Amino acid sequence: MTSADSPTSAGPRLLGPAEVRSLAASLGLRPTKQRGQNFVIDPNTVRRIVRTAELSAAGESVLEVGPGLGSLTLALLAEGHRVTAVEIDPLLAGALPGTIASYAPNQADRLIVVLADAMTVQLSEIGSPEACVANLPYNVAVPVLLHLLAIAPSLRHGLVMVQSEVADRLAAPPGSRTYGVPSAKAAWYAEVRRAGPIGRNVFWPAPNVDSGLVAFERREPPATPATREEVFAVIEAAFSQRRKTVRSALARWMPDRDRLDEVLQKAGIDPTLRGEMLGIEEFAAIAGATY
Repeated sequence: MTSADSPTSAGPRLLGPAEVRSLAASLGLRPTKQRGQNFVIDPNTVRRIVRTAELSAAGESVLEVGPGLGSLTLALLAEGHRVTAVEIDPLLAGALPGTIASYAPNQADRLIVVLADAMTVQLSEIGSPEACVANLPYNVAVPVLLHLLAIAPSLRHGLVMVQSEVADRLAAPPGSRTYGVPSAKAAWYAEVRRAGPIGRNVFWPAPNVDSGLVAFERREPPATPATREEVFAVIEAAFSQRRKTVRSALARWMPDRDRLDEVLQKAGIDPTLRGEMLGIEEFAAIAGATY
């Protein structure tokens, strides 16, 4: 028996340290920092991720970003889910179907691999996923998550692993030290919360930062006549000068001070507050008050 799960009739084997290194060696692969490649080598961790994602027992259509060598992919397939895996690395994308066929032959037909950049992938390439479960590349985690939420309205919920600091920012409530643009933009789409820490020793190579799980549940955006882009422009302006009042920070967004005062009054916003005190409903109200 290897460090991975032994093969049984119950389902796929999962990848342990020896299997991950062996697969990497067979591909001549050296993980790169540029693409944020840190491969999970602990079967218990991927089981925990799938369990924490609270996917339907009947099986869901799951979008995975950056499947790498297939550790999390196998764990998702083991629980009966269909997986669409978006991978930017041609070498890894080409190797994944063979790995799944080898470690999970009975589940191989439930995997689709898409060779694409997750920051620009289009809905036509990924279908209509119900959930997103992924170990996101840490250097692009926020833009990837926001892009996927924007293009795929079918995404009802998900669980992503990101750098711990990024997890704090995504899940931060208004008024907290870590609240900022990522928090506010994510809140447009979903309820976001921290869902637990992940240790460094479950990765190869071990990253020099801590990791965390972030869960999200889709919700309707605030009611406003403004578009999402218009609301996001307000958010970006409000945090461009974090220490200033919202009236001062929004001066670049709306240089006409008299008009800005009218908009803030119409939106019911205290102009002496800082942007970090406003939630997504308030940002939506400001953008909507221009109409």
